[in-house]
Parts: sequence; structure tokens; C-alpha cells
Amino acid sequence: MRALVQRVSEASVSVDGVVLGGIGGGLLVLVGVTHSDDDQRAGALARKVAGLRILRDGYRDETAAEVIGAPLLVISQFTLYGDTTSGRRPSWQAAAPGSVAEPLVDSFVGALRGRGLTVRTGRFGALMAVRSVNDGPMTLLLEV
Repeated sequence: MRALVQRVSEASVSVDGVVLGGIGGGLLVLVGVTHSDDDQRAGALARKVAGLRILRDGYRDETAAEVIGAPLLVISQFTLYGDTTSGRRPSWQAAAPGSVAEPLVDSFVGALRGRGLTVRTGRFGALMAVRSVNDGPMTLLLEV
């Protein structure tokens, strides 16, 4: 599994002009799933995201779990497994099909919520409009 994590001052996701989820300051997390992923990897990625020391409070960095009310907006993003090594047209072969990926994205979200975090989500498989204001900017690519 891969996650592109951005510290944001605000972010939201809409489908057909309807806002499904939005957050103030927190983390925007784009999540991709590959064929070899499983619930164990989803849990490991959730621990990694929850433990990232990239939220600012005064003069020190804190984790999402330490900042009370720091929300996460999680969006499924199969394009994180796009491969352009053979040209300009991405191959999506490394991305897991929806029937495999959707339950693992749900497992990832559940693991974050199980750690006491506030998580908003988009709609799996939908054409989503994601808006964000990066804070920093701070963007990290995580992989388990």
C-alpha cells in the first residue's frame, strides 16, 4: 500500500458538486492499493500515518494522534500505482482492482478510526473533486 500524505490547512472532496467530506487543519491522505496488499499492510500503513510527526503545534511537530481533533481526509487513489517507465501513457497493472482495493481502503480507514482519529472519506470509485490548501507545503510518500 502507498499513501501520499499532505499536511493541509483545509481540504474537501466532492462528487457531482456535493461535498462528501471536509476538514480544517489536518492531513489529506491519498491511498493506493496493489495486488499483494492485505489487512495487515492496511493496519501497518494506518500506524505509520497516525504516527507521522508532521503536524505543527508551537515549536514542535506532533502526530495526528497527539493533536486533539486533528482530522484526516482519506481518498482512494489507484493512480498512485501508475507506471510510466515505458512511455508517456501510464500503465495501471500494479493497481489492485476495485474488488480488492475497496475493502483494504475501508480497513485502512477503520484502523485509523480505531486509533481514535477523526476520518472523513470520499466515495470509492467515484469521479471526485479534491480541493486542498497545503500547509508548508509538507508532502510525504509512504509505503508498506
